[in-house]
Amino acid sequence: MEPGKGAPERSVSQADITALRASLGDARLADVPALTRRLDGLARAVKRGRDPAGALAALAADIDASVHQVSQARDRLPDPMPYPTDLPVSQRREEIQAAIRDHPVVVVCGETGSGKTTQLPKMCLELGLGARGLIGHTQPRRIAARSVASRIGAELGKTAAGADGSELVGWKVRFADHTRPDCRIKLMTDGILLAEIPHDRSLRQYDTLIIDEAHERSLNIDFLLGYLKQLLPRRPDLKIVITSATIDPDRFSRHFNNAPVVEVSGRTWPVDIRYRPVAEDTSEPGAVVNAVGELAGEPGTPPGDTLVFLAGEREIRETAEALRKHHPEGTEILPLYSRLSAAEQDRVFRSAGRRRIVLATNVAETSLTVPGIRHVIDPGFARISRYSFRSKIQRLQVEPVSQASANQRKGRCGREAAGICIRLYDEEAFESRPEFTEPELLRTNLASVILRMETLGLGHIEDFPFVEPPDPRFVRDGYRLLKELRAVGADGRVTALGREIGRLPVDPRLGRILVAGRDSACLAEALAIVSFLSVQDPRERPVEKRQQADEQHAEFADERSDFVAVLNLWTAYREVRRHQSVSRQRRWCRERFLSFPRMREWHDIHQQLLAQVKDAGWRLNQVAAAYPELHGALLTGFLGHIGERTEDRSYEGARGLKFHIFPGSGVAARPPRWITAASLVQTTRTYARMTASVEPGWIERAAPHLVRRSYSDPHWQEGRGFVGGYEQVSLYGRILVSKRPVDFGRVVPEKARAVFVEEGLVNGRIRTRGKFLAKNQALIAGVRSLEARLRRRDLLASPEALADFYAARVPESVCSTHAFERWRKKAEKGEPATLEMALEDVLATGEVPNSDDWPETLRVDGEDLPLSYVFDPADAADGVTVTVTRHWLAALPPEIVDWVVPGLVQEKIVEMLRRLPKTVRRRLVPLPDTARRVLADLRPGEERLAVGLSRELKRHAGVDVAPAALDMSALPPYLNLRIEVREDNGQRLGSGRDLAALRSRYGLGDRPLPAARASAGWTGSGLRDWSFGPIPGPEDGAGTTGPAVYPGIRDEGDGVALELYASEGAARAATREGVLRLFKLAVADKLKYARKELARNRSLGLAAADLSASGGLLEDVIDAACVRAFLGRQNVPRSPEAFAGALEAGRSRVVATAQEIAALVDRITGLRRDLNLRLDDGVKGPGATEASADIRGQLDGLFQPGFVGTTPTEWLEQYPRYLEAAKIRLDRLASGRSEGRERAAIGEHAARLREHQRREWPTPAARAAFEEYRWLTEEFRVSLFAQTLGTRVKVSAVRLERAWEALAAAVNAAA
Repeated sequence: MEPGKGAPERSVSQADITALRASLGDARLADVPALTRRLDGLARAVKRGRDPAGALAALAADIDASVHQVSQARDRLPDPMPYPTDLPVSQRREEIQAAIRDHPVVVVCGETGSGKTTQLPKMCLELGLGARGLIGHTQPRRIAARSVASRIGAELGKTAAGADGSELVGWKVRFADHTRPDCRIKLMTDGILLAEIPHDRSLRQYDTLIIDEAHERSLNIDFLLGYLKQLLPRRPDLKIVITSATIDPDRFSRHFNNAPVVEVSGRTWPVDIRYRPVAEDTSEPGAVVNAVGELAGEPGTPPGDTLVFLAGEREIRETAEALRKHHPEGTEILPLYSRLSAAEQDRVFRSAGRRRIVLATNVAETSLTVPGIRHVIDPGFARISRYSFRSKIQRLQVEPVSQASANQRKGRCGREAAGICIRLYDEEAFESRPEFTEPELLRTNLASVILRMETLGLGHIEDFPFVEPPDPRFVRDGYRLLKELRAVGADGRVTALGREIGRLPVDPRLGRILVAGRDSACLAEALAIVSFLSVQDPRERPVEKRQQADEQHAEFADERSDFVAVLNLWTAYREVRRHQSVSRQRRWCRERFLSFPRMREWHDIHQQLLAQVKDAGWRLNQVAAAYPELHGALLTGFLGHIGERTEDRSYEGARGLKFHIFPGSGVAARPPRWITAASLVQTTRTYARMTASVEPGWIERAAPHLVRRSYSDPHWQEGRGFVGGYEQVSLYGRILVSKRPVDFGRVVPEKARAVFVEEGLVNGRIRTRGKFLAKNQALIAGVRSLEARLRRRDLLASPEALADFYAARVPESVCSTHAFERWRKKAEKGEPATLEMALEDVLATGEVPNSDDWPETLRVDGEDLPLSYVFDPADAADGVTVTVTRHWLAALPPEIVDWVVPGLVQEKIVEMLRRLPKTVRRRLVPLPDTARRVLADLRPGEERLAVGLSRELKRHAGVDVAPAALDMSALPPYLNLRIEVREDNGQRLGSGRDLAALRSRYGLGDRPLPAARASAGWTGSGLRDWSFGPIPGPEDGAGTTGPAVYPGIRDEGDGVALELYASEGAARAATREGVLRLFKLAVADKLKYARKELARNRSLGLAAADLSASGGLLEDVIDAACVRAFLGRQNVPRSPEAFAGALEAGRSRVVATAQEIAALVDRITGLRRDLNLRLDDGVKGPGATEASADIRGQLDGLFQPGFVGTTPTEWLEQYPRYLEAAKIRLDRLASGRSEGRERAAIGEHAARLREHQRREWPTPAARAAFEEYRWLTEEFRVSLFAQTLGTRVKVSAVRLERAWEALAAAVNAAA
C-alpha cells in the first residue's frame, strides 16, 4: 500500500455475517450446527482483518440449499390434508393444532380408537412441522412401528405434487431401516430414539417428537421423557407431543412444567363388555373355547374376527391346539407376538376373506389396529417382569393386568364397527385392580440406565428428572451390579472399563463378558453367546412334541455347559447358512425345532456386534478358546448368579438364594458342584437358565474386587520358621476356598508378629542357634514346676508380660525365623545377653515361696520314689503322681499313699470332713481349724489316714466317726495320690488313684519276679528233690535296694524252680504247689501204682464221665491224696529236715488215702446224679421253679472244675450231707410245704456266692474270709432245709452276716 492512500473497502462485513446467521432460522435443523460453526469461523476471520469472500459465498450457497430443501418439503404435502371425519380426534383438530403451535409440549389423551396415533403426525405436517427436521413418532414395539407407518402412508394418499404420500413416511427398527432422505415422518421404537442420542445429543434431526403409548411407562419411555425435559431448554424449537389412551394426564403435565392437556372423548364405535368368570374346573384354553363358541353361536352377534390376549407363547400354542379341536371349519387361527417374522406378522394385517381368530400377547394392546377385529377375549393376565433387589432375581410371573391395560385391550375392537369384549373375570375383580400398570422403572434393575446416563454425561440418576423417581433401593442395587461388573468404582464414577461396556448396545452384564472375552482370547465365542442371550431362545419345545424337540436339541447339548451347547448350535447354523438357500435353512430349523426368525435375528445381532468391536479395534481369536478361559470370561458378567449344589440337588447361590437348574438344561442330568447361570428367573419356582459347570478358582479370579478374604488360625510352623494360617475366600456368602494355607506375615503382619513372639519365643518353639532360649525356657520351666507343686497360678509372669519382654527388644518387622536370626546375630554382637531373662522377669511377684511341704520324692522302705506335679483340673494327672515299677506297686503301703504330700494333707482332711453328714459336720465347724488341730496329733505314714482321723476326731471333738465313713474316693482327684505304673524298662503300663485296682490290673500277683533281686544261692530250676537249703525269710532276700522280696518254690511240672515273689502270699501259694511237686517226685512209684489201681475202678470212671472230667478227675484224686497224706493240717515244710519228716510220715499211706478219696468221690457223684434226675423230672410244690433254680445254682458252686483237688478235705467230706439236704428239700416241696421264708433267708447269700465265686482276691486273708463265708452259707442251707442232718459248725443269719462283714474288712484292708 502506498503512503498517503486510504485502505480499500473490505468485501465481507459483519453485516453479511449477521444476515447469513438470520437465514439459518429457515435451514434444516440437522444442518444448523455445522453451518453455525462455519459462520463463527468467518466472523473470527473478518475480525482479524481477513477477507473470506470465497468462503462466505460457499457458505451462503450451502445455507440456500438447506433452506431450499425445507421449502420443497413444505410443498410436498397433500392438499387438503386427509382426516377421517368419523374419528373423534379429527373433530378436535384445530384445538390440538393450536396447542402444538403455541406450546413446546402438549399432552393428548383419549380413548383407544379415537385416532390419535395416525392423525397427530398429519396435524403436525399441516402445521408446517417436519420440514426443517423429521417428525419422530415412537412406538413401544417393532410390529407397531411397521403397521402404524403403513397406515399413515396409506391415509396420506397423493401429495399436491402428485407423489405417493407413503413416501413421506418411513420406519426404523432394529436391523431394519426403511427411511428415505425425503421422509418427513419417521416411525420407530423408543429404543431406536434412545440409541441415536449418543450421536445426536440435541436430536437435531427432529423438529417434532410424538411419544405414543406413554402409558406403558417402559424403561425407555421414562428415560426419554426425562431426557426430553432436560433437552427443551437447549432446543426451544422442538415440539413434543405425549399421547396415550389410558394416561394420567396431570402427572405428565406437571412433569413438563404444566404443559397443556387436550382430552379427546368418545370413540368410533361402541364396545359391549361382558364378564364371564372362569369356573374352577375349567382351564384357560377351555374358557377361551367357550367364549369363542358364545360369539359364534349367539344370534345377532356381528360377524368379524376375534382377538384373544394371552400371557405368552406357550399359552398361545396351548390355546391354538384347543381351538383347532373345537372351532368351525373355515376359521383361521393366527399367532401374533413380537418375535414373529415380518411376513408372518403381515398375515395378521391381511384380510383372508374368512373368519380369523388372532391369538396375541400384549404386543397387540397398543397402537395396532388389526383389520376386521370385532371381538376381543381378555383372560386378564400378562407375564410381567419384576426384579427383586433383595434376591437379585428377575421374576417373570403371570399377573392380573391393570385397568388401563384391560381398557387398551377392549379398545382393539370397535374401531371399524360395534364390538364385543369378553373378560374372563368378573367386574368386581376389574374394579379391584390397580388403575395403571406400574412403570418398568420401578420394577427392574437400573444398571443399564445408570451406565447409560453416566456415559452420556447426564449426571447421577438421583438428579435425573424422571416422571416418577425410582426407588432408592433399586438405584443402590443398580450401582451394586455395576460395581460387580467393575463398570463403576467405589466412588460411583464410571471406570474406563465401564465406558467400554457403555459403548456396547447390550445389557451391561453381556458387555462385561465381551470385554473379558477380548482380554481372555475368547472374543469369537463370547460374541456368539452374547448375541444369543440378546434374543429370545430360538429352541422351541411345543407341548405336543416336547420329546421330539428334546431329541433334536440333544444334538447340540453339552453335559457341562449350556453355553457350549449354544456354540455348537451356532457352528452348525453358520455352516447351513453359508452353504444352503433360505428355504433349506428354514427346513433345517424346522426339523430341529428351531425358530428361523429368531435364528436370523441372532445372526443379525451377531453381525452388528461384530462390526462394532472391529471398529473399536478388537481382535477375534483365531484358535478356539479353552473351556476355563471361556467360562472365566462368562463369570465376569454372571458373578451374582453362581451357585453351589446342596444335599437335595438344589443350589444355594449368592446371599443365600436357593434355586434349581432349569429342567431343559443339558447340565441338569448330572448337576455339578458349582455352576453359573445367565439368569435367575422365578416362575413357579426359581430356576437358573443357561447354566455351566465352573470351578471356585475361576470365580475367585473373575471377582478379585468382590471376594471377601478372611484369615484364621494363625499358628507357628516350627519346621518352616514362620507363622502360617488359613485363608477363606467367599463371594456373596458362598465359600470358594475354605482353608488355603498362607504365610500370615504377608497378609496380617501385626497378628503374625504376636503369634511369633508368643509361640516362637515365649513358648520356645523357634529353631534358633541363640543360647538365650534354652536358658529362658529352663527358668520358666522351674517356675511352672513350682506352681504345679504349690497349686498356684500366680507365680509365673503372664504370657503377655513374657511376650512384652521380647517385643520390647525384637523389631516389629520380625515375624519369622529367618528375619529373627538375621537380626539376632547383629544384636548379640553388641550385647550378648540382650534376650536373656532374669528371675524377676519371669516372676509375677518378687519372692519365691517355701516348697518344703511339696517334696520331689516319696520315701518308701528307704527308697526315694520320684514325684511329679500337675496343676490342671481338666488333666487326668492333676495333683501329685508317684511313678513305680510293678514290683514297687506290690510294696507300696496304703499307709503312705493315703497321706499324699504334707502340703495337701490339711486340705484333704477338710474335704473329708465336709463330706460327713450335716449332723456330724455341725459339731466340727470351723472345719479348717478342726483339721489343723487333729493334724498335729496324727502319725503320717504310720497308719491309715481314715483310722487316725477317726481316733483324733473322737479325742479332740468327741465325735464318733467310723473310718469307713471317712470316704476318700469321692474327694477331688488331686487330693489322692496318683500312681503311675511302669515296667522295669520304663514302658508305661497305666495309672490311677485306686491302689487295690492297680495291683489287681498291673501287679505281679502270683507270678515270680522277672529277675532275681538278692539272696545269694536262691536260684535254680529243674530241681527234682530238696537239694537246697531252707527257704529264707524276706529280710534275707530283700537285696540292697527296693522293696522286700519273698523266696518261694515254683512247680515246673517235672521239677521245681527257686523264685522270688513280690508278696508273701504269692510266695506261700507257689511254695505249697512246689513242695507238693517234690513230694510227688519222691513217691513217684507209689503214685504210679495208685493211678493203675484207680484206673481199674469203673465207678471212678463213671464219676469222671458224669462230671465231664475224663482223666482230670484221676489226677485230682492223686493231688488230694498227696495233700492229705503229706501236708494234712500242718504248715508247708520250709526246710530239708521238715520236708524229709513229712515225706517219711506220709509215704506209707498215700495209696490208701487215694483209694479213700476215690470212694468218697464215687459216693458224691452218685448223689449228684440222683439229684439231677429229680430236677430234670420236674420239681413239684409251691415255689418249685425258684427252688429248682436255687438248687442248680448250689450244684454249680459245689462242683466247679477241679473241685476234688481244690476243696479242703474237711469240706469235701461234707458234700454228701449237702446233697442229702437238697434231696430232703425236694421231698418237703413235693409234700406241699412252703419254703418262702427259708428261701428269702438264703437268697441274698446265694446271690453273693454266685457273684464272687470266681473273683480274684487281693490277699490270702481275703481269700480265706471268702472260703469261710462260702462254707457257712452251705451249712446255713442245711439248717434251713434239713435240720435233722445237723451242721458241722454253729451257723445263723447273724453269724453269716458277720462273716460277710469280715470279708469286706479284709478286702478294704488290702486296699
